[in-house]
Amino acid sequence: MYTPQQEKDFLVTAKEFIKKESLKNEDISSVISILNYADWKYYVKDNPVLADKEYDVLFALLKKIETEKPSLILSDSPTQRVAKGLNPNFETVAHLVPMLSLDNSYNAEDLNDWHNRNVKLLSKEGLQAAPDLFGVPIPVAQPVIEYCVEPKFDGASISLVYENDKLLRGATRGNGIAGDDITTNAKQIKSIPLSANFSQEGIEQIEMRGEVVIQKEKFNAFNQSLVEQNLSPMANPRNAASGSLRMKDPNEVAKRNLDAFVYQISDVQGNVPFKTHYESLESLSKKGFRTSYEISKVFNKIEDVIKYCAEFEETRDELSYEIDGLVIKVNSFDLQEKIGMTSHHPRWAMAYKFKARQATSKLLNIEYQVGRTGSITPVAKIEPVYVGGVTISSLSLFNEDIIKEKDMRIGDTVLIERAGDVIPYVVKSFPELRDGSEQEVIFPTVCPVCNSELFKPEEEAVWRCTNINCEAQVVERIIHFASKNAMDIRGLGESNIRKFFEMGLLKDLPGVYRLPYNQIKNMEGFGEKSIEKMEEAIEKTKSQPLHRLIFGLGIRYVGETTAKNLAREISHLNELSTKTEEQLLAIEDIGTKVAQSILDFFEHDGNIALLKELEVLGLNFENHQKNKSVSGELAGKTFLFTGTLPTLGRKEAEEMAEAKGGKILSGVSTKLDYLIAGEKAGSKLEKAKKLGSVNIISEEEFIELVKV
Repeated sequence: MYTPQQEKDFLVTAKEFIKKESLKNEDISSVISILNYADWKYYVKDNPVLADKEYDVLFALLKKIETEKPSLILSDSPTQRVAKGLNPNFETVAHLVPMLSLDNSYNAEDLNDWHNRNVKLLSKEGLQAAPDLFGVPIPVAQPVIEYCVEPKFDGASISLVYENDKLLRGATRGNGIAGDDITTNAKQIKSIPLSANFSQEGIEQIEMRGEVVIQKEKFNAFNQSLVEQNLSPMANPRNAASGSLRMKDPNEVAKRNLDAFVYQISDVQGNVPFKTHYESLESLSKKGFRTSYEISKVFNKIEDVIKYCAEFEETRDELSYEIDGLVIKVNSFDLQEKIGMTSHHPRWAMAYKFKARQATSKLLNIEYQVGRTGSITPVAKIEPVYVGGVTISSLSLFNEDIIKEKDMRIGDTVLIERAGDVIPYVVKSFPELRDGSEQEVIFPTVCPVCNSELFKPEEEAVWRCTNINCEAQVVERIIHFASKNAMDIRGLGESNIRKFFEMGLLKDLPGVYRLPYNQIKNMEGFGEKSIEKMEEAIEKTKSQPLHRLIFGLGIRYVGETTAKNLAREISHLNELSTKTEEQLLAIEDIGTKVAQSILDFFEHDGNIALLKELEVLGLNFENHQKNKSVSGELAGKTFLFTGTLPTLGRKEAEEMAEAKGGKILSGVSTKLDYLIAGEKAGSKLEKAKKLGSVNIISEEEFIELVKV
């Protein structure tokens, strides 16, 4: 897409513009080109070339002159991705060419049958030789058909139309003939170019098919943010992508970190510069689109296609996106036209579907669990069923709204899905299979543990028990406090906490430090050595760093990263009780919801009493690193660990880096200094290699580094 010289010129010019206080009219097109180039490197090639701050400075300069002189705004300016207001509804627009479905295959026999049909169809199209002078047909070899094999992304289908090199329209698949106009939302997806140089090849208008997806890593991070806000997580990346396209607020769409892969050119007005599907993928990739060109394969034997499909299925989870199969297409556009299509699907393409990760089961019952913040989570109990490599007998239904949306009843037959490493979930129920014995689900109005009345905040989907002394909440808070990522009390796991609580040996969180060890060592299943280790682990918590205690308190919305950010800003835990909302909002990564939750925690008399008791018991309330100048080779350096380390645990390694002044990042970016790669490092390692600026080291090299 760009020559090495162009890329070099862009970066040199970018540095010059960054030093300016404002732009001139003639600078606008250059800055737009630079920013669009930077977006392409970041979102399509996963290889950032500008630091975030540098990009922001250029973007701000461009936005400033466009605000002052609106007549100078160009349609491909990156500022035009930014949404202006809400989409109250979506208009229906017709596709230039109908978006047909694909015929499916599930085994080698299906693919062989499809190939043989293609051979027959091409033979009927006159590809066989003419008869000889005596009228006897001359035997001919079967036509050689070249096939292109590419991933079948599991996301939401879209149609993109470009006219005169500019993005004219984006639309959902809809009914195949027409779909929703989602142009504004499509512009929020940074891997969809706002313009592309099609006219260079004589193309006036082009319509393409694509799939909107979300990376597994980004999906998991997004779900984690929902959980921390006590909201229901999304079921799978496909649903997250599909739902995002129809959101009314495009700014929310932008937050989802969606990607779009273009996989097919459906219509061209003007010159057609390529003869095969594979060439078209290569051309689109060079024009700045994200395609599967680099991981697609071309074969001229169906046997090789079949072998490749079987091999690819074994490694499907290594991709950073969810796929549910492969798509095999006749590579030649000329042969595609000869083979033709039905009213339902093109005859020249076939989807090879991977083995199902879905199964049906029967909903036997719904139980209700109480979390440490009082959230009531319905849990489906189903007849055990084998899905995606595991046997599932229970799964979360998240909240009451999910049960209503899916119209679930006790006794229903339900469809279960498990995609990759994503938690299993109920896709749907089958009302048509009911026999009348099914029972309607009545969500409880009182806590299933303490019988306190439940409350549902207006802005939430979750019902809550308002009694903070509810036994279930108390137990869950102790479990969280003792967990590995909080105070890390070895030997005091969930089962022991529940056992001690039921026996009356443990009644509240401070009770952890008053356990009757002499009584416990006489209980079945406990030995003197195990009790000594438990006592030693509990005593060790008194010297844990402050951020672990903050996280261990279980303040709503305060995760590990937020706890670390809070700890850095204070010298003593009690300082948090004096912080105003404004002061809290000034802390990194803390928004209004988190700030209010912290204020609420310290306004509760019971929590203040708890803190006083824990301080008297000897827990560390001080940040000993506060006001200390950090020196040494790792001061200000950033680290990220990926894969399985040979000897160190992930938390242990992170703490070693932090102890030397290092900072832990959550992902690979230009801000990362060191990536410590263990076994099965995966996508983070590949991205770091592409960046070129990250120091990729082993655990052994890291240990040597922290010794400095």
